[in-house]
Order: sequence, then C-alpha cells, then structure tokens
Amino acid sequence: MTDISFLGETPIARLKALMEALRADCPWDSQQSFDTIAPYTIEEAYEVAEAIRQDDMTALKEELGDLLFQVIFHSKMGDELGAFDFDAICDALTAKMVNRHPHVFGAKDERSPEQQTASWEVMKANERKAKGHDSLLADVALALPELMRAAKLQKRAARVGFDWPDLGGVFDKIDEEMNEVREAIRAADKDAMEDEIGDLIFAVTNLARKTGIDPEQALRRTNHKFTERFAHIERQAKIQKRDIAELSLDEMEALWQQAKQEKSS
Repeated sequence: MTDISFLGETPIARLKALMEALRADCPWDSQQSFDTIAPYTIEEAYEVAEAIRQDDMTALKEELGDLLFQVIFHSKMGDELGAFDFDAICDALTAKMVNRHPHVFGAKDERSPEQQTASWEVMKANERKAKGHDSLLADVALALPELMRAAKLQKRAARVGFDWPDLGGVFDKIDEEMNEVREAIRAADKDAMEDEIGDLIFAVTNLARKTGIDPEQALRRTNHKFTERFAHIERQAKIQKRDIAELSLDEMEALWQQAKQEKSS
C-alpha cells in the first residue's frame, strides 16, 4: 500500500492535502467545477444507499469514503473561490445541529420522538423564513430525483393539512388519474399523456407516503426484482441455446413466473 503519511498527521489532514495535490497537478481534477462534479456526488450517495441495502459493510466503508471525497472536492473548490472551506462547512453544520437539538445541548427535557420531530419542523420553518423563503415548498431541492421530490412536496403540504384524511381519498384519486390516462391515450394526445401519467405517478407516490413507504426505496426494490427475474429468463434462453429475442412472450412469461416461484420458495 502506498505510504501517504507524508500528506498529513491525521486522516482528514491527509485527505485535504491529497485534494490540494490533485487540484494542483492532476489534469482532470484541476479542470473540474461544482457543475461537473455534482453528478458524481449524486451517484456516490446512491452507491452508499445500495451498500446499505445489501448490508455490505466493506462496500459501505468504501462508498462513504467516496462520498466524503466529494465533500472534500466541493470544499476545496469553495476555498479557491473564497466562499468557504472544509472547516467552515463543519462549523456551520455543527452550529445548525446544536441549534436544532435544544433538548440535547440546551435545557434537558424528556421529549418523545414525535415531539422532537414537531420541534425540528418548526426550527426548519424558521430557517426557511430567515433565508427569505416564504413558501413552504420553496427549498425542496429541484436537483432531487423527481420521485423523491414528489414525496417531499406532498409531505410538506400535508403539514398544513393539505392532505387526504384517509386512504380512501388516495385510492379515488388514483382511479381518477388512471381514467384520465386512458382518455389521453384514446385521444392520442402526447402532451396530455405526459401530464396524466405524471399525475398518476404523483398519486401513487401519495399512496406510498400515506402508508409509510418510501417510494424511492419501493421502486428500487422493484427494479432489483425485475433485474433478477429478467436475468433468469436470459440464463434459461442461454441454456436452451437460443437468443432471448427468439422466445415468445408466453415463454418469457412462463420463465418469469418460474423465477418468482424460485425466489419465494
């Protein structure tokens, strides 16, 4: 393993010194900006989530390191602009967390998790006002994956009572949107189809939220199942020495059901 102790006395000092060297001497790293690095930051966050889903601690350690490297990269670019550095990020984060946890760092009290959540939301609302955000939805990040953003928008609106009182209203809304999708398809109206399918996905996202399910995680699990079952079809086609495109839809469906049964048994 390469000796990197010369970079600094502590792990974080070595990491910061490494970033300094990369920005100074690496042709690729030196040309990057916030905009070009942002997609990698998002990708690394998802890879952290995937390592957690797989309960792979070795991978989680590695992916958390990759995510930390993204923070170091952004902090170095911020420092170059004179806007902030890594220490400023840490100080701002610490101050914010202390402020949001008065029950820990202020007068000790016995709060339930529900009371803590309510207090947290009040403090975040005050922070939004201090930043000049008048709308409850103003700081729901546009860069979020749209499914995640939909859930956050709905959750915010529900805090002030803009929500169905029970699941019945959600199911009715899903049925309504499904009918509107059918109408748009019958009319062969592409714009209307996009609108109505978007409304349908939004309504299903509401169902997930109302039942306490993270829609992003639910879709991730479904994508994983689909990938595994389709791989089973591909393997069986290979065993039969056939190209998968040669299989009929009925044959593929039979293999799909076989994959489901094998997984559940």
